[in-house]
Amino acid sequence: MMKQLKIEFPALILTGLVFLGAACSSSSTPAETETGRAVFTRVGESAVASGKGCSPNYGLEDAYYAALGQQKPEEMQIAEYVRRIFQDKKGDLWFGTNQFGVCRYDGQQLRYFSTAEGLGGSQVTGMIEDQQGRLWLTTNGGVSVYDGKAFTTYTTADGLPSNWGWSILEDRNGQIWVGTLKGLCRYDEGRFIPIALPPSDAPEPLETLDANRVMCIAEDAAGQLWLGTDGSGLYHYDGNTFTNYTTADGLAGNSISSIVPDEKGGLWLGTMFNGVSYYAEGKTQLHFKANDTIGDDEAWKVYRDHQGEIWFSSEGFGLYRYDGIRLRNYNELDGLGVPAVQEVFEDRMGRLWVGGGGGLYRLDGARFTNVKKGGPWDNC
Repeated sequence: MMKQLKIEFPALILTGLVFLGAACSSSSTPAETETGRAVFTRVGESAVASGKGCSPNYGLEDAYYAALGQQKPEEMQIAEYVRRIFQDKKGDLWFGTNQFGVCRYDGQQLRYFSTAEGLGGSQVTGMIEDQQGRLWLTTNGGVSVYDGKAFTTYTTADGLPSNWGWSILEDRNGQIWVGTLKGLCRYDEGRFIPIALPPSDAPEPLETLDANRVMCIAEDAAGQLWLGTDGSGLYHYDGNTFTNYTTADGLAGNSISSIVPDEKGGLWLGTMFNGVSYYAEGKTQLHFKANDTIGDDEAWKVYRDHQGEIWFSSEGFGLYRYDGIRLRNYNELDGLGVPAVQEVFEDRMGRLWVGGGGGLYRLDGARFTNVKKGGPWDNC
């Protein structure tokens, strides 16, 4: 009796793809990977995994991934959690993730950089480009500097108060400042110098990682610095002295997650427990809070666009925009699939990008578009 040959469906699909791959034309060959890691390159209007072979839009390919219960690579989110977005001087877009390092979109392909390439940690919490064109990233494994070819990473062995960096800024004089879990420091000729902040009179917060955590750093129009801490209030540095401000001085809250100075000398402040407020002349002038105007008091990000409009997050309630008169909420009804927004960024073309738990989104007209590994990138 002849034995019956049994072939599992995914294996059969894979066999078919091998033959189809051999038939791919040279014109559809994707770019080579630079490090052997996952790289995605655009072919026409879609993006496919680059490396060996090609990925035309054959029904067999769709059936193969469906049989495995998996998404095709180009249909995947660039990361489950996008927490930082930045555009460098060349126009390349960088996306800091919560567990996959950082990825760069250069207009043609999406490339990932992780600890395997020398990045300090898998979680990226801050990004800047210095006056020399180097990219600085704060991570959960130190501060990494990318010169376009390789990473150099600084840790506690190089003076950082903690390897868990949280914020970074280069001031107008070229000085690099870094906020960590255990306090503030500045960069000086290959090392970081810890800077002790004066004690705060703020009461102990309800919950915090560390009251010394410097969550955000901003420079105002006068070139002076403002630091937001995780429970110790706000610090102002005039170039000589640090001054602490708390709720006793009119702040809406003492856990400051985001700072946006304006040209009038006021500050837009996002907090972890007290919503979003506008602080000027020693008091809170405007306050958006839960059970009043917004959905939740946890506001990770406040951002000001080129028109002067204020955008801010509210945990679980998407994004809000304030134009000086009206407050509007954007959520899943507007195409925004990120209820927990942690980043807002406007690129040089005036397009608004949003990241958080749920991936990457871009505001296209009145609605948000989910930008996955395969796009749509739309000539970014």
